[in-house]
Amino acid sequence: MDTLILACPGCGALNRIPSARLYDAPRCGKCRVELFQRRPLDLDAGSFDAHAQRSEIPLLVDFWAPWCQPCRSMAPAFAAAARGMEPQFRLGKVDTEGQPALGARFAIRSIPTLVLFHRGQEIARQSGAIGAVEIERFAREAFARYANG
Repeated sequence: MDTLILACPGCGALNRIPSARLYDAPRCGKCRVELFQRRPLDLDAGSFDAHAQRSEIPLLVDFWAPWCQPCRSMAPAFAAAARGMEPQFRLGKVDTEGQPALGARFAIRSIPTLVLFHRGQEIARQSGAIGAVEIERFAREAFARYANG
């Protein structure tokens, strides 16, 4: 049986989920929180690594800042994309003001910047505010190129 490792959005515990059960509202074996909440996760240094490096589904991260008007205007589109993309993708947000080490670690020079990760590796990046359809298209096309190449 094909299984995936997923980090819990609540406690960070790693969960082994059969691929065929991803759409069955799986819950964390430790804290019982739903593994897919159809909304972006707020990530910090600890939770970022759990989701980007240890989880086996792609992670799309919005690097943003509270003072950034384009970031704030893109937030509803990013939330809408999360509702449509889970469980194939996990979406997360990193506040570069609150988590400057993560912004520096990934050389974020402009915001908003979307970065797509899979198993700890950055596979695509795009800067600038875009709508929900474009967010989803960017992630799906970038991941397809990565998976096929």
